Amino acid sequence: MNGGDSNEGLLYEQVASRFVSLIEKGTLQVGERVPSVRRMAAQEGVSISTVVHAYRALEDEGWLEARPQSGYYVRRKVATPAPMSRHLPLLPEPDVSCPECEPTPVSIVDISMRVAHVIRDPNMIQLGMAVCDPNIHPTKQLNRMLQEVARSCSNAGNTYNTAPGAPEVRAAIAARSLSAGCALGPDDVVMTLGCLEALNLCLRAVCEPGDTVVLESPTYFSALQAIEVLGLRALEVPTHPRDGIVLEALEEVLEREPVKACLLMPCFSNPLGSRMPEENKKRLVEMLRERQIPLIEDDIWADTSFEDPRPKAAKAYDEDGWVMLCSSFSKTLGPGYRVGWAAPGRWRRKVEYLKLVTNVGNPPLTELAVAEFLKRGGYDHHLRRVRRLFAEGVECGLRAVGCYFPEGTRVTRPRGGHMLWVELPPKVDGLELFEAALRVNISIAPGQIFSSRHSSHRFIRLNCAYHPPDVIETALKTLGQLVEERV
Repeated sequence: MNGGDSNEGLLYEQVASRFVSLIEKGTLQVGERVPSVRRMAAQEGVSISTVVHAYRALEDEGWLEARPQSGYYVRRKVATPAPMSRHLPLLPEPDVSCPECEPTPVSIVDISMRVAHVIRDPNMIQLGMAVCDPNIHPTKQLNRMLQEVARSCSNAGNTYNTAPGAPEVRAAIAARSLSAGCALGPDDVVMTLGCLEALNLCLRAVCEPGDTVVLESPTYFSALQAIEVLGLRALEVPTHPRDGIVLEALEEVLEREPVKACLLMPCFSNPLGSRMPEENKKRLVEMLRERQIPLIEDDIWADTSFEDPRPKAAKAYDEDGWVMLCSSFSKTLGPGYRVGWAAPGRWRRKVEYLKLVTNVGNPPLTELAVAEFLKRGGYDHHLRRVRRLFAEGVECGLRAVGCYFPEGTRVTRPRGGHMLWVELPPKVDGLELFEAALRVNISIAPGQIFSSRHSSHRFIRLNCAYHPPDVIETALKTLGQLVEERV
């Protein structure tokens, strides 16, 4: 990725500030179309990319809205603003990634194990792992339901809960699929031990050793681990930090490579936090259906959308069973329950069989407790709190990175989840920064673990929801000083 113009952050902040001033004075009225990107660039004497950054920042803050094939319009500020304070320091986002677009074996075992060991250290300020503060989860309610289930199903611990899993939880998940734009039935769902097992089972169902799997770039490191263990090859495709995988680049890859599956996160990808526009999801599903290539969709972060309703899953546009939807409650109810699932479409029977021969099934008590929680209607109320806290954490992280990191830094602005993907200034290496941060008891995730070729060496991923805002800000101030020392 390119470092970009070092003055761009200041320039597009100035452009954005002028727009806010015009709107506040009433010069620009609600519903009025603002000048096109090209016209504004010429008028202000800045680059098109600077204006694009300014308009998107204003869209994030709730000042503008983008209308398809029409442009940007002044919108009415609402009482619940987008999670992006007008007074946040505006840093540019990373550019579209530029991977080599060639299949490659994966070997990240050493670096990923190093990062995993750090997560277990209670003395660390944990900015590297992708879990939130345990106090955010409804632990008391779930524990109470576990007790109720244990009393009412006294023999549950003495019997196998064989695949596809407890009917009660599959019915509850099928009902909730409507919020993702899907219309699943209980028999479409296979329960798994978290989303990661769902991804593994789906990969095993459609791939053989040596096959090529398409991924976003950067991508979720556990997906890379699964590909490594299964003897598959990863092919990373250019990805936009806001809009997800670049479909034109994907189409070019599919024309020349024998791709066996695509494993993607259309809704708030990890680590980018990108969200594919709905039209892109439709095109993606159609593109893969025409070529009869399965899409393994990791939907685990979609319920953490800062906006309600959550975005549709790509599965919502699947009419022929080529999309294998995978998710879990690990990010919203708690990772320890390991209640995940797959809706594998035309591979449902094979995934169920693979689950059966892998570990028979899931523990029944946790499945039944989660089913009862969903049945009683507490999940949506809980999600509102989760979304608010995640949005506040991300805003805190953005503010701190903007204030304390040196010139040349770039950062994503996700609209869901609780992680930031930070591009460091030239000459600063993510893995070296990871080691330096450990010496001051701060854990981060180095960018190298998010690429099959370790190419994201100038990046780090930051978690903004595990610690209180003041702890996050202090840690990022220290981290910014470490970056400054290496510029």
